[in-house]
Amino acid sequence: MKRFIFILILSFISLSSYSQTDITKKELNKHLLFLTSENNAGRLPGGKINRRIVKYIIKDFKHAGIKSYHGKYKQKFYADLRVYEGQPKKDHVKTYNVIGYIEGNDPMLKNEFIVLGAHYDHLGMGGPSSKSDKKNTIHFGADDNASGTAALLEIAEKLVSQKSKLKRSILFIAFGAEEHGLLGSKHFVNNSVVPISQIKLMINMDMVGRLNDEKHVYMGGAGTFPNGVEIMTKLGKEQGLNPMVHAGSVGGSDHVSFYKKDISVIGIHTGGHPQYHTPEDTIDLINFEGQKAISEYVYQTVLNVATNPDEMYFIRQD
Repeated sequence: MKRFIFILILSFISLSSYSQTDITKKELNKHLLFLTSENNAGRLPGGKINRRIVKYIIKDFKHAGIKSYHGKYKQKFYADLRVYEGQPKKDHVKTYNVIGYIEGNDPMLKNEFIVLGAHYDHLGMGGPSSKSDKKNTIHFGADDNASGTAALLEIAEKLVSQKSKLKRSILFIAFGAEEHGLLGSKHFVNNSVVPISQIKLMINMDMVGRLNDEKHVYMGGAGTFPNGVEIMTKLGKEQGLNPMVHAGSVGGSDHVSFYKKDISVIGIHTGGHPQYHTPEDTIDLINFEGQKAISEYVYQTVLNVATNPDEMYFIRQD
């Protein structure tokens, strides 16, 4: 009897060592609280704060059972930060893309990759990209893009629970230095950890925390892969959302770096707002119920493409 109880306890400990498999508002909130904390001071690339955020993302990947790709979660690069017009350039700073990995199960299709990405950096204390007249004030970036980073972590966790179903492999990438010219994604596509031709779709989440009452979720690039518009429309409606699906309109976030390499992309967001690039983009304005619905939508999208054996190929959109 004692042996049976001991085995039960060990089983419970083993199960509890892995994260829950559901996407929850509680977990999304936890991630945003960390990312938007005053201690992280607006998540400017480089330095001790940047390293702390990278450590947090890696720890969450490990806890969820997301592996590194060939033993490395961190992809180091150097970023030239934007300065006000007329000011001398600053020394470039060391920052990172953070990469997690789930291997697919199909002998052939596991060599094809879906990339799910979101940038984790923001403007720090403001700077030339700020829309505010408040100088040297923390720009918390709750929607931009703590929301996308939190969704990335939750979706990755849920996909681990379905990894036996996956035919294609998945790379999860938290990009650095997006706010300074898409620098993390540019570095990745020029130094990809997998052959760039084997990436069949890149899905990017940038500002997914402010779903409106009409439940509009916007996306561009859905026409860059076969049946993309139909798939994204159907899956969105199944989640109770009103998807605004564009075949083109690729946009201006990290997925653009992939599109320029002839890779199919989807860029997902919940729209602009007056708090964009100001200190007022704070966690109290996040619609967590909406963010959960969008995370489920993206999860279903990745699952659909990763389990479907149909050929994936790039379709350019003008």
